[in-house]
Amino acid sequence: MDAPGAVIVFDVSRLIACAGRVTPSGIERVELAYARHLIAGATPRCFVRITRWGRLASLPPPAVERYVQALTALWRLGSGVGRRSGLRLAALRLRFARWSRPRASPTRPFGATTKPVYLLVSHHHLEKHAVVARLKRRHGMSFVCLVHDLIPIQFPEYARPGQNLQHQRRIETVAALADAIVVPSAATAAALRPWIRGGGRNLPITVAPFGVEPPAIQAAEPALPERPYFVCLGTIEARKNHLLLLNLWRDFVARNGGRTPGLVLIGRRGWEIENTIDMLDRCPALRGYVREHSTAPDAQATQLLKNARALLLPAYAEGFGFPLIEALACGTPVLCSDIPALRELGGAIPEYFDPLDGAAWRAAIVEYAADPSPRRDAQLQRLALWRPPRWADHFAAVEALVAELTAAPGGGC
Repeated sequence: MDAPGAVIVFDVSRLIACAGRVTPSGIERVELAYARHLIAGATPRCFVRITRWGRLASLPPPAVERYVQALTALWRLGSGVGRRSGLRLAALRLRFARWSRPRASPTRPFGATTKPVYLLVSHHHLEKHAVVARLKRRHGMSFVCLVHDLIPIQFPEYARPGQNLQHQRRIETVAALADAIVVPSAATAAALRPWIRGGGRNLPITVAPFGVEPPAIQAAEPALPERPYFVCLGTIEARKNHLLLLNLWRDFVARNGGRTPGLVLIGRRGWEIENTIDMLDRCPALRGYVREHSTAPDAQATQLLKNARALLLPAYAEGFGFPLIEALACGTPVLCSDIPALRELGGAIPEYFDPLDGAAWRAAIVEYAADPSPRRDAQLQRLALWRPPRWADHFAAVEALVAELTAAPGGGC
């Protein structure tokens, strides 16, 4: 982001906390994209983390750049245990690092003449209202945050116990302390606005869809299923509705035997999914037809998507939908739930279904598995007109927001 005169104080706490994780969550992908963009850009910026005592610690830019580069390589191409161990060590060093530049300050680096902007694009430590309030007061910063979704509040049954209350505290912090907000979809903005109005403030909310990364390239293509197959991409958790697909596949095997297509699940196992795990581990009918890839790097996931008959996304709730745009960017059709965020993102390209309508999902999967498949070909024709959202557009929208914020009365020193 190249907002003239603005100094970005960018929080990388979550990236440091997830060192060594082989595959990222959507929120971690976003924080990494921001870090890479800021490293490559001309905007005055410094990288910080929040210590366990709630203080702002500046980090050495060269060390952050090396860490971000290594993390990018791990998540896009994968690696062995050695690289993961190295990342953990690098993260440990960052946790104890201090930028030793004389008189340097996270709030007035590079001789800044405007009020710095503290930018937080993960939900990390956002529930700590007192900490964020103290940082703003002590360092004289504006606060811009990115709210990914309100799913734990809207659908507490799909979250870990107590996560709804934690997320409510996060949104209360945003409503009380943020100077501007970024969201990835109009659906998230609509869910957030009542909270902002309830706090008695009129905050600017910028809707800026996330971009899709160029496909990662892997030297050796992963072994693909021998039979035609579908892909479901994302953490295995209750709101993603994997159980619907597993029940459909058990029925396919009972009806069609060896003619059943494959189902590839890409994503680690999440929480409170006992029934799903029981089917994956103990259902004999699924063996040989359902395959899990819990730690697939981007390059492997891309190859699996490119060769799939379609991406299946029967989620009950989404704040954005990275799997949808990643599949379309690979030229792969999408069958997904008819929910606002996915409609907003996919437009007229995918086919949409009620996440509870098993019969409609079954019929579509059967038709898309066929060869030839007129129904699949029709979506491929629509897909030829699709243009993926770009990170450049996202950052341009955030840049405009930051520039407006720093230009407003009170935005200077």
